[in-house]
Amino acid sequence: MSRRTWVVLAAVALVVTACAAGPNVVSSVQGVPVAGFWRGVWHGLIYPVTFLISLFTDNVNIYEVHNNGNWYDFGFVAGIGLLHTVLGHGRRMSPKRRKASAAS
Repeated sequence: MSRRTWVVLAAVALVVTACAAGPNVVSSVQGVPVAGFWRGVWHGLIYPVTFLISLFTDNVNIYEVHNNGNWYDFGFVAGIGLLHTVLGHGRRMSPKRRKASAAS
């Protein structure tokens, strides 16, 4: 394989391993309430901001690891969906696309 291929593979491996989850330190703390559905919705709504902050600090995570399971996950995805629905509502369809969808 060429040198360029090795560099690309190394870069991909570095990016993939950088996204690996860290240890769940918060779950060992007693007395900390677990995040539920509504906190999941909130975290889903603010995920773009928390993502940008998490790139530069170790104290902020996008996803609350100390949660109650499926209901938090559902709230998180619902928050993301709600955010994208609200932000995407103002988009207009291009005339070319509108014509294509009207023809079908």
